[in-house]
Amino acid sequence: MQSPTFQQELSSPPVINGYPGVPDIPSSPTLGSQNGAIVPPPHLQSHRTLVLCFDGTGDQFDSDNSNVVQLFSMLVKDNPAQLAGIGIYTIPQIATPMMAKISKIVDMMLGNHLDAHVMGGYEFLMQNYEAGDKICIFGFSRGAYTARALAGMVHKVGLIPRCNHQQVPFAYNMYSRDDPQGWDESNAFKKAFSIDVKIEFVGICAVGLIPRRLPFTHANDSIKYFRHALSLDERRVRFKPSTSERPNEKDRCRVKHDVGQGNDVEEVWFAGCHCDVGGGSVENNTRNSLARIPLRWMIRECFKAEVGILFRQDMFKEIGMDPARLYPRVLERPDILYHSPCPPTQCSLKKRQDSKAGSNSASIYSDFVSEELEDVADAISPMYDQLQKTWKWWILEATPQTIFYQDDNDNSNVITCKINMGHGRYVPRQNRDGIKIHRSVKIRMEANCLKDGKYK
Repeated sequence: MQSPTFQQELSSPPVINGYPGVPDIPSSPTLGSQNGAIVPPPHLQSHRTLVLCFDGTGDQFDSDNSNVVQLFSMLVKDNPAQLAGIGIYTIPQIATPMMAKISKIVDMMLGNHLDAHVMGGYEFLMQNYEAGDKICIFGFSRGAYTARALAGMVHKVGLIPRCNHQQVPFAYNMYSRDDPQGWDESNAFKKAFSIDVKIEFVGICAVGLIPRRLPFTHANDSIKYFRHALSLDERRVRFKPSTSERPNEKDRCRVKHDVGQGNDVEEVWFAGCHCDVGGGSVENNTRNSLARIPLRWMIRECFKAEVGILFRQDMFKEIGMDPARLYPRVLERPDILYHSPCPPTQCSLKKRQDSKAGSNSASIYSDFVSEELEDVADAISPMYDQLQKTWKWWILEATPQTIFYQDDNDNSNVITCKINMGHGRYVPRQNRDGIKIHRSVKIRMEANCLKDGKYK
């Protein structure tokens, strides 16, 4: 199989309303249109990649899918070099529709079925893993915590051989125990029955309600690359930022495993609320939204890490990316494009089409020029605050809630109780360590025509 070729589609950049002109943006020939082209070429991969994607609680495949579904749709699914699986929200079989609905609502609030989702992902790995495979896990909202828990379970109890389905609940029970006997038993179980497996890449967006703290969900040395997109503007008390914690020596000594190279952790903050970072707040064919920015960032990180995930070349322009800037080498991003007063919300390259009956993605995205221009239009898109849209969330805001966090001074785990009442979120470790804020936040801060006024 030959390497994909990127065909030049643009003769000259169109005029952008509100801009004096389009700067010369360095670019390779872009966006080949051959059906079936794959980036990177699979024949260059020396390993197989297992990709697991976990969506959030209540996020079923519908007209406003999350970034996890968008990412999964970009994956190659018919090549032996890659095996992909997605976990859309499901609940165990319930006898009546009414009880099923009640069970779903309770799980959205309390996470009663988290164990089922983690064990489902574990069984996928158990049945499909072969020596030399690279494991990549993605998640949004509750699915982000599921992704962390699955990686933690593989780290603590190892991966048992395929077809041992009866052992999975037992292995999960040992993983979830945090008492001394549980740690001793999990080490013995791992030594007797399991293989020690590393996780190549974990990419998560905006962790949602956390039902309970499980081992190695906040610090896991077995993950080689950990990428986390966080929301700057989410206010709900049960959606507090769950940043990666520094592993302490006590946890390191509890689990016996082969010593490998250290993990690479990067957590970046983005403008917007929960679904503005993880997706799901706008209709699928909406051209611009805040959620497209962290999706592009996550995919770029996959290429930087060279994990070997295979993507469909024809899907990149739908999210506002040029694959020629990602492969064979990830190119440096040009300078930010932002102007004041800001351009129209649609940032028209020509009149952009909204999702209409009969329109297809090829026509909607045919005017793609560069990721930098997409950043401008996405960065000034509307924000969706659930405390303004749904009054029911205020029940939790007015109720005392238990909060877990790691102390900035001594890294100790702290448990406290508070009534939030819609206050803005606290960004941990910003004073001592500093934090990474995506450059698109500056574009939004410079804009003068946002519907809700100046972004601060």
